[in-house]
Amino acid sequence: MALHRKDKRGGVEERMLSVNPLYARGGESTEVPRFRLPDGPMLPDTASQIVRDELMLDGNARLNLATFVTTWMEPEADRLMAGCFDKNMIDKDEYPQTAELEMRCVNMLARLWNASGGAEATGCSTTGSSEACMMAGLALKRRWQHERRASAESTARPNLVMGINVQVCWEKFCDYFEVEPRYVPMEGARLHLNGEEAVKRCDENTIGVVAVLGSTFDGSYEPVAEISAALDELQERTGQDFPIHVDGASGAMVAPFLDPDLVWDFRLPRVASINTSGHKYGLVYPGVGWIVWRDAAALPEDLVFRVNYLGGEMPTFALNFSRPGAQVVAQYYNFLRLGFEGYRAVQQECRDVATYLSRSIAELKPFELVTAGEELPVLAFDVKDRVGSFSVFDVSYALRERGWLMPAYTFPKNREDLAVLRVVVRNGFSRDLADLLLEDLSRTLPRLLSQPAPLHDAASAAYHHNAYRRSPSAKEGK
Repeated sequence: MALHRKDKRGGVEERMLSVNPLYARGGESTEVPRFRLPDGPMLPDTASQIVRDELMLDGNARLNLATFVTTWMEPEADRLMAGCFDKNMIDKDEYPQTAELEMRCVNMLARLWNASGGAEATGCSTTGSSEACMMAGLALKRRWQHERRASAESTARPNLVMGINVQVCWEKFCDYFEVEPRYVPMEGARLHLNGEEAVKRCDENTIGVVAVLGSTFDGSYEPVAEISAALDELQERTGQDFPIHVDGASGAMVAPFLDPDLVWDFRLPRVASINTSGHKYGLVYPGVGWIVWRDAAALPEDLVFRVNYLGGEMPTFALNFSRPGAQVVAQYYNFLRLGFEGYRAVQQECRDVATYLSRSIAELKPFELVTAGEELPVLAFDVKDRVGSFSVFDVSYALRERGWLMPAYTFPKNREDLAVLRVVVRNGFSRDLADLLLEDLSRTLPRLLSQPAPLHDAASAAYHHNAYRRSPSAKEGK
């Protein structure tokens, strides 16, 4: 979470919120301190109105083209979640049926991803895919440590191989749990990891390789089968066996429904674990992710804790503790409500809208596509080199005038020259909204083309991809 410091803009006593006298009851204060607790209580309607007024400054979530996170669910799901906010997922004994629904979801996902073991699938819910990635990384590290100790070899310098396009949670994992990150930079048209580059960076201290099914930079799938085959060949030559974790934060809830012939999951023996975000293309509001291991052997037993559950024991593995059961219940609701065909229809509509948008944007002369929404329903596009009057950052600012939040950002190391706009198409982003976006984009072009030069660049961007990455200087200072 973001770190906040004490506000220093003037004295705390001077920073007051003004309350409309019509909202306040007789004798109630019409000023409320911003940075300290009020001296006394107020009416719930008054407090609610103050908070609502503040929240008006937030963007419209439905017009947020940057986020992968679900921004709409059915009223029935809203009501189910409201009835479960007070249920603590950690209390398995007090809320056994919520725990049962979690177990059913894990089994459904394990089957969706072609895991062996049937009803004994190994996995759990998390607060999101970032926690799931941390847990997957810990399992890789612990398994490597056991193997090294069994051979009386050092465990001092573990490393993890991945593309530089990974989500920032992997950088956090490596930093927090003392693993050397071996990032594969982008080169030319290769914008993510491939088998050849992964193999180059593996050695006896490599705990595993991370393959991303749906890069957040451009929505493309990394070639998991190719990476696995390259590692198979490496094992044949050297005897070194490196497991793969598939970060399917988005793609693991898209590919099974739209790309059934794509081999990326537990059909590949080298894939040890897979994570996904229930709150992305799992179609649940923020607060739930999932991690599934190939089998019980892929999760070292010494990472598992056992809690009392209905007079017996239940194995648990988590980095967080208390959290509401509402999102898990909502995930189970979606699985029942939609089934395989329902998910396929939703994801297909998202992909259809994404490819429609990409075709339409490509017809606008100043732009060229980087990706067209043909894998994840995500498209990225940039401004052609010959256009000297505006940048992608100017486009992003212009669209904000109409309420659209379309991110513009540069790519990472070795492709910092590539600056793009990105659109994430989610459930609820209809063809009609796509047409409205296209109209607004077209409407801004004459003004942008008339500029003598770009007005905004990466330094002034309102959005920064993977903004929470540590700066190079911070890393060097370690």
